[in-house]
Amino acid sequence: MAKTTLCERFRGYLPVVIDIETGGFNPQTDAILEIAAVFVDFDQNNLLVPITTHAFHVLPFQGANLDPQAMAFTGIDPYHPFRYAKEEKEVFQNLFKEIRTHIKKSGCQRAILVAHNAIFDMSFMRAAAERHQLKRNPFHPFSTIDTVALSAVFLGQTVLAKACEAANVAFDRNEAHSAIYDAERTAELFCTLTNQWQKHQGWDIMNQSPILVE
Repeated sequence: MAKTTLCERFRGYLPVVIDIETGGFNPQTDAILEIAAVFVDFDQNNLLVPITTHAFHVLPFQGANLDPQAMAFTGIDPYHPFRYAKEEKEVFQNLFKEIRTHIKKSGCQRAILVAHNAIFDMSFMRAAAERHQLKRNPFHPFSTIDTVALSAVFLGQTVLAKACEAANVAFDRNEAHSAIYDAERTAELFCTLTNQWQKHQGWDIMNQSPILVE
């Protein structure tokens, strides 16, 4: 059995699962505090699986707002010395570089953001890229894969914890609202739903020709 490639399966896009923890809901004014990215690939059985995670603690950009309610919700202390947080510009430069490396290795032409409530994470990522004039954002500028929409269709759930439970993906609510934990659970959920679609719909993706991004 030939191994399915990400380029074949996702129309030339590299899916990258993202979770961002913030100091509020406004991407223009509120701080990014944590970001995690999970890369996925097909294993020897042509099942989509998470393969590696890259995560960063982020220092609030100069003048960033930290909403008290958001801070109480996440429980993050943005200036705790043991966070070893890095400047926002450095974080996104390093993350974008890593994603471009994976794009090249996979034969894809650009990345597509996968997230639970993807518009939220996309808006904060775009705001950070614009804030620091990062010209080589590897993500498609508006297309995303939203696991909220997938979960609503497949599972009848929209909340991440409930969707994971419905999909038999282990979820510890005490660990939630950490970028690493939420990104990794979202990646497992995304892979599970993708694999179930392939299994039950019988879509013979091995006979599909790769379609490159226009």
